[in-house]
Order: sequence, then C-alpha cells, then structure tokens
Amino acid sequence: MLKAIPARHDNYIWLYSRDNLSIIVIDIPEIEPILSFFEQNPYKITALLLTHNHNDHVAGVAEFKHHFPDVPIIGPTECAYLGLTQVVDRGKFELNDYRIEVIPTGGHTTNHVSFWVDSHLFCGDCLFSAGCGRVFTGDYQQMFESIQRLKALPDDTLICAGHEYTLANLAFAETVLEDKSAVQKHKVLVESLRKQGLPSMPTTLSLEKDINPFLQAEDLPQFIKFRQDKDKF
Repeated sequence: MLKAIPARHDNYIWLYSRDNLSIIVIDIPEIEPILSFFEQNPYKITALLLTHNHNDHVAGVAEFKHHFPDVPIIGPTECAYLGLTQVVDRGKFELNDYRIEVIPTGGHTTNHVSFWVDSHLFCGDCLFSAGCGRVFTGDYQQMFESIQRLKALPDDTLICAGHEYTLANLAFAETVLEDKSAVQKHKVLVESLRKQGLPSMPTTLSLEKDINPFLQAEDLPQFIKFRQDKDKF
C-alpha cells in the first residue's frame, strides 16, 4: 500500500506498507487526517519517520505520541528535540521486515534526510515533482549534492514528496527547459488528476529526469540560477 493523505494546505502524509506488513508513516504536519484514516482502517503502525524539522512536517508529533505511544519515531539530528526513539542521519537500518536507507539530503534544512525503502523515495522537501525545495540554509552546494545523490538512485524509484507543488513546478520548468515536450505532456495528466482531487505523485525518477530542471542542472552555477529564478517565479 502507498497512500498520500492530504494535510494542511498542500502537505502530504505518506503511508507505506509492503504486502500485509504494518504501516510506515512519513512526516506528520497534523494528527487529524491520521486519526481519521486509522479509525476507518485498523492497520498497525510500525514507525513514524521524519524527514526534517519544519513545523509543517512535525507539528503533529506530540499528539501522535499521545495516540500511538508505543510506535517508534525516527528522524535526523535536527528533530532530536522532539524526543525521537532513534536518530538517523545516514546509512541503513532495519525496521521489522523493512530495510531502510537514510540518504543525507541537506540544503532545505541542514540535516534533512530522505528515506529509500523498497524502491520508494520519501524525500520530504528536498525533491518535488518537477522541482526541489527552497534552500533555506543558503548552502546551494549541499543542496546540489543532495539532488545528485537522489539522481543516482534507480530510474524506477517512486518519488513521494512532501507537498503538492507539481503544477506550479511544471509552469516554471516550461520556461527554462529546452525540450518542453515531456513537461507539456505531463502537465495534461497532472491537471486531470488534480481536477479529480487526486495527488500528482508518486512519479518515477525516470520521468523526473525529463521534467525536473534541478535534476537536469549540469553544474552548481546552473543549479543556483534555476533555484534563484524559481524563488522569484
């Protein structure tokens, strides 16, 4: 199972399970959508994973602990203040029957991480469909290197980002990419999905390489120009 639960204005809480295993929850901007889902679907939760410390990804942690006190909460150093069960900044760890790789993806925040499990990439605010996160740290080199790590994953990786920004990102991509055909084709699909109230994700890394300017940036100066231009777009 892979499910994107809308939260706040444009956030997603991701739920993932393989076969009949218990569910992994990724990021929690608020508790109500989770409670509503699990009241109707009595699955077990194996862990809550956090990608970074921005409030719109962790605001529901305290209430999550109240409702699910025995569920481990795992995230990067910058989230340690939330009382994590386990701090992870890189490497691999096993979680019940899951093997999870923690990829350092700083730049949006200093210790932002992404989680790769069963060819699913839960990348928070590092990589979006057709875009990437703002570089709030000012460290464009770190963000560029983070994007390169994600770009090196297998092409069939499913991209599960933390926000529904795809249409706005595609509009920007149309203005900077020389070959706009893939962008324009995907825009038609995303517009149809959004009209139905459906998420535009997951997408594949293969598709993202065709529509995402930040994955196509050849070097750091070009990446910085794309990111600064997008900030003003």
